[in-house]
Amino acid sequence: MAIPGVAPAAYARRMTPHPPVDSAAGAAVKAADRAHVFHSWSAQGLIDPLAVAGAEGSYFWDYDGNRYLDFTSGLVYTNIGYQHPTVVAAIQEQAGKMTTFAPAFAIEARSEAARLIAERTPGDLDKIFFTNGGAEAVENAVRMARLHTGRTKVLSAYRSYHGATSTAINLTGDPRRWASDNGSAGVVRFWAPFLYRSPFYAQTEAEECARALQHLEDTLAYEGPSTIAAIILETIPGTAGIMTPPPGYLGGVREICDRYGIVFVLDEVMAGFGRTGKWFAADHFDVTPDLMTFAKGVNSGYVPLGGVAISAEIAATFDTRPYPGGLTYSGHPLACAAAVATIHVMEDEKVIENAARIGESVLGPGLRELAENHPSVGEVRGLGAFWALELVRNKETREPLVPYNATGEANAPMAAFGAAAKKNGLWPFINMNRTHAVPACNVSEAEAKEGLAALDAALTVADRHTA
Repeated sequence: MAIPGVAPAAYARRMTPHPPVDSAAGAAVKAADRAHVFHSWSAQGLIDPLAVAGAEGSYFWDYDGNRYLDFTSGLVYTNIGYQHPTVVAAIQEQAGKMTTFAPAFAIEARSEAARLIAERTPGDLDKIFFTNGGAEAVENAVRMARLHTGRTKVLSAYRSYHGATSTAINLTGDPRRWASDNGSAGVVRFWAPFLYRSPFYAQTEAEECARALQHLEDTLAYEGPSTIAAIILETIPGTAGIMTPPPGYLGGVREICDRYGIVFVLDEVMAGFGRTGKWFAADHFDVTPDLMTFAKGVNSGYVPLGGVAISAEIAATFDTRPYPGGLTYSGHPLACAAAVATIHVMEDEKVIENAARIGESVLGPGLRELAENHPSVGEVRGLGAFWALELVRNKETREPLVPYNATGEANAPMAAFGAAAKKNGLWPFINMNRTHAVPACNVSEAEAKEGLAALDAALTVADRHTA
C-alpha cells in the first residue's frame, strides 16, 4: 500500500520543519484540560500535562515550538509512528464508506482485519474476538478460560501488568493493583523469572529457568492443579521492566499447562505486532498459547482496538454454547480498517525487520555502551524496539536508584533524570527505577542515535545519585 511519489522509508521521518508557535492556543488547551479532563493514574491537583500541538513520525511538539523525540511510542503503541499517511487515508476512506456498524454483522473491514491477524498469530489461533483495548481482551480471555475448563482460579505473575478493568487489574502484579484489590477471588500470584533480581538466588539463566518452573509447579501443587483455569503471562513483561524470559521457560510453562489441562494465556498487548522484531514475541520462543491477547500495535492506536486470538479447541467450546460476552464497539469498522492498513504498512515497509535491525545494530549496542559509561545503569535488556535500563545507586549491590513504588521526594532522582531528558528533546518512558527505550518500530538509525545521545546526557544527572 504505497503512496505514489513517496518512498516508504521516508514516511516516519517526514516532519514539519519548524513547529509553529502559538502559546495562547496552548494555554487555552491546557486550561480546558485542567478544568474538565480527569486523568488516569494521577492526583488531579498535582499534574501539569503538556499541551501537544501535533505529532508526526517519531516526534511530537508543543505549542511553544518545542519538539520531542518520542521514546515512549505513546504508551508503547505507535509502532508505525504518528500520522502515517497510509493509515490515515484508510481511516478516512472507511469513514466515507461505513463509519460504524453493530458487531453481530459481517463487515468487510472487520472480516479482513480478523483474517490478517489470524494469518500472523502462531499455531491455530485462528478465531479473533475483538475488543476496544488490551484490558478488555484480558477480561474476555480469562472468561473464556474459566468457561472452557469449568475452573475458577487464574495464576498470574508479580511484576506484570494486564490492564485496569475489574479482572485485569486484579491479575496485575504491580502496585497499581493495590487500590482496587477487592476482587481477587480466584487469582493466585507467582514469581516469574528475572535473573537480575532473581527471587530464586540463581546465578545463570539455566538456573533461573529451572527454579522458576519448579516454583510454578510447587504453587500449582499447593493450590490444586484441578482448580486452575489458566496461567496468564506477558510473553515479555512490558511496563514491569522488559524482562525477556530465559530459554526454555515459556516452553516449560506450556508443558505444565498441557499436563494439567490448564489454559495458557499469553498477553501480547505491548509486545505484539513488531515491537520485538517479530510479529509476536511468542515467535522468539516457538511457543503457541491457547489464547493470546493483543491491542496497541495492531493499528498503532490510531483508533482503539484490541482482541483475543483463540485456539480451535477453545473456540469449539462455544460452537453451540453461546459465549456470554460482547461489546457494543467490538470490531469497530474504523478501528479494523486502521488495523488492515497498519498490517500492510508493516509488511510493505518492512517495519518488523527494521525493529529487529535497529535493536541489534543500534539500540542494543548503544544502550550497552551507556551502561559501561554510567554508574547509574545497572543492566540493559531487551530486543527489537523494546528495551529497558535498570537504574541503580550501586552496580555491585544493585540497589535501585529509587525505592519500589517511590513517590514525592523519594522519587526525586528519577524525576531529575526525566526532566533532563526532556530538556534535551527526548520524551522518556519512566517507571519506578527504570527508563525504557521504546521508540516507533520504524524509527530511523539517525533518530535512534539521537535518542541515545539524549539519554547519555540525561544519565549524567542520574549518576549524581550513585554511591
